Amino acid sequence: MRADTRLEELGVSGLGEVEEPAFSGLAERHRRELHVHCYRMLGSFEDAEDTVQETFLRAWRRRETFEGRSTVRAWLYRIATNACLDLLAKRRPEPATGGEVPWLQPYPDRLLDELPAGDADEPETVAVARETIELAYLVAVQHLAPRTRAVLILRDVLGWPAKDVAELLGDSVNSVNSALQRARAGMREHLPAERQDWTGGEEDAGTRELVRRFTDASVATDIDGLAALLRDDVRCSMPPTPGLQVGRDTVVNDWVEDGFERLKGLRAVPTSVNRQPAVAFYLWREREGAYLPLTIDVLRVTGGTITEIVIFHDDQFPRLGLPERLPADGTE
Repeated sequence: MRADTRLEELGVSGLGEVEEPAFSGLAERHRRELHVHCYRMLGSFEDAEDTVQETFLRAWRRRETFEGRSTVRAWLYRIATNACLDLLAKRRPEPATGGEVPWLQPYPDRLLDELPAGDADEPETVAVARETIELAYLVAVQHLAPRTRAVLILRDVLGWPAKDVAELLGDSVNSVNSALQRARAGMREHLPAERQDWTGGEEDAGTRELVRRFTDASVATDIDGLAALLRDDVRCSMPPTPGLQVGRDTVVNDWVEDGFERLKGLRAVPTSVNRQPAVAFYLWREREGAYLPLTIDVLRVTGGTITEIVIFHDDQFPRLGLPERLPADGTE
C-alpha cells in the first residue's frame, strides 16, 4: 500500500474495523517522517521520540473518529502537531539570552535517510528537506510561538494548503496567512544572513577539504591552524551548556582558557548530522586503554570558511551510531 493510504485501500469503512496489529503496521510506516516533523517542532530528538509515541496512542484511541476525508498520513500529522502543541503548552522553554537553544539535540543522517525519497525530479523539494533540518533552521524555529511555528512548518515545509492548516488549528484562513507572514519575518530575524540565501546541494570538494583541515588541526590541538579556518563572526555553542561565543577572537580565547592546547591524545571520526558535516572526537583514556567519546562538532560552512560550530556532549554518540570507543591502534 502507498504511504498515503485511504480507507478504500484497506477494504474497510472505518479505522475502527482495523485490528491492533494491522493498525500498528499502518502507523509505523509513517514513524520516521512524523518523528522528523516533531523534531522540527520541538528541537529535541528525545522529545520528538516521546511525542511520536503519544501520537500513536492517541491515534489508536481515537481511530473511530477517522472519517476518511483525508489520508491516514495527513490524519497522523494532525495528531502529531497537536501533541507537540500540547507539550509546548505544558512546558514552553524560551531560547536563552543570545538566542541559544539549550534543549537542541542533533539528528543522525542515517535516520534521515529513512525518510520517503520524494520526487527526485523536484530539486526544490529536496533543498527544502535539507535546509529545514539544518541546526540553524531548528534554532530559528524555536524562537517562534508554538502555533506560529506549526503554521510555518505545515505550510512551508510540508506544503499543506492554508485551509487544512486552519482546520487543524481551529483558526480562519486569514489568521493562518497572517501567522505565516509573522513566522517568515521571525525566521529572517533569527537565521544567519547568508543562510537566507541557502541553495542546498551536496557537500562539495571544497567543504570536504575544509572539514579535513579542521579535523587535522583539532587532533593536533593547533589553535592557530583552527583560527585560520574560522570566519570573523563565527558562532560557537555547546548545548545544553550555557554560553554562546561570537567572533573568531572570542571563540579562540575561550578554547585557550579551557586548556584546549593541552588536550593531547585525540582521535577523530568524520560523520554528518542534520545534513551538515560533523566530526566526532575521542580522547585517550589510559585506564581504559582506549579512546573514549569526547564531543561532536557540527559545522556550518559558508564561502569556504567555518561560520558556526555547535558542539554536543558524548551522550549523543550512541544515538548517532558512533563507536563507543576506539582502540589504541586506531581501528574501530
